[in-house]
Amino acid sequence: MALSLGELAERFGCELKGDPKTLVHAVGTLAGGEGVIGFVASTAYRDELRATRLAAVIVDPRLAGDAPVPALVSRNPHATFARVAALLHPVTVASPGVHPSAVVDPSALVDPSAHVGPLAVVEAGAQIGPRVVVGPHSLVGRDARLAEDVRLVARVTVCDRSVIGARTILHPGVVVGSDGFGNAREGGAWIKVPQVGAVRIGADVEVGANTTIDRGALDDTVIEDGVRLDNQIQVAHNVRIGAHTAIAACTGIAGSTRIGQRCMIGGGTGIGGQLSICDDVVVTGFGMITKSIDKPGMYSNVIPAEEVRQWRRIVGRLKRIESLATRISALEAAAGVADTSTQEEGND
Repeated sequence: MALSLGELAERFGCELKGDPKTLVHAVGTLAGGEGVIGFVASTAYRDELRATRLAAVIVDPRLAGDAPVPALVSRNPHATFARVAALLHPVTVASPGVHPSAVVDPSALVDPSAHVGPLAVVEAGAQIGPRVVVGPHSLVGRDARLAEDVRLVARVTVCDRSVIGARTILHPGVVVGSDGFGNAREGGAWIKVPQVGAVRIGADVEVGANTTIDRGALDDTVIEDGVRLDNQIQVAHNVRIGAHTAIAACTGIAGSTRIGQRCMIGGGTGIGGQLSICDDVVVTGFGMITKSIDKPGMYSNVIPAEEVRQWRRIVGRLKRIESLATRISALEAAAGVADTSTQEEGND
């Protein structure tokens, strides 16, 4: 499908620089190509923009004069690019109906417009809404509910009583509603604690490949509207993630933690259990969150990579901090200066 820049400018409210009849049919990088449109949001890419061979480009107003090709000028080029890309590269619409190899319990309610793919299983009492896609080898458990336009791409497991909101996308290997890690200790052995809660996922959520969201122990695990979860994330039982929060790959979130709205959590982060993170918090990659965060802002607690000899010196100095503190306390005592170390530790 090809669209003119004039059509795109009108649809997305952009200022147009250049010929409105210029046609584009695909999105791509600044390396470009015939009929390809890209974007530049940062002045750091000004030189690459000046050399581009794209058919057209979406740019920030600061860069409009640097574009050698027709341009759509937008105050948020990345968001406009996303909308243009979705228009030029629409998702393939699955044909309604149940594949002959699928197994659907007679008590399940499957909307006639839904698609149930090869070798999928829909168990008793499940409800499949309009235009839902249950991809191949996927499982929809007992009494689970999938709202309109949900898409289970492939090999997705939605366990019993899980609720998935409208337009949510679950990528291959996602597991929603598996048992939380609930165990009681007695005499050196473990007793399994039944997990009787469920999972509730809001509308317009996207969950990446092989991410796991555990059911609640008593109350439900909740993922609010618009959340973005990357690949291979572990969300433990009774976690709540606020609306429009984004969490990058390989993050682990322990049980009963609350994460606020519009947060951004970098990849490989570990978040302890029963913590609270307020709205609008950014955690840089490979962080370790061991206490609650009650003030918006950016947080980091990882030493960036250093040349190995420098790294060893830094670690050696860190290990000597306690002895250094003891020496300073002794010097303060000898000089008659009040020891403030206890107060400082209490403010950590």
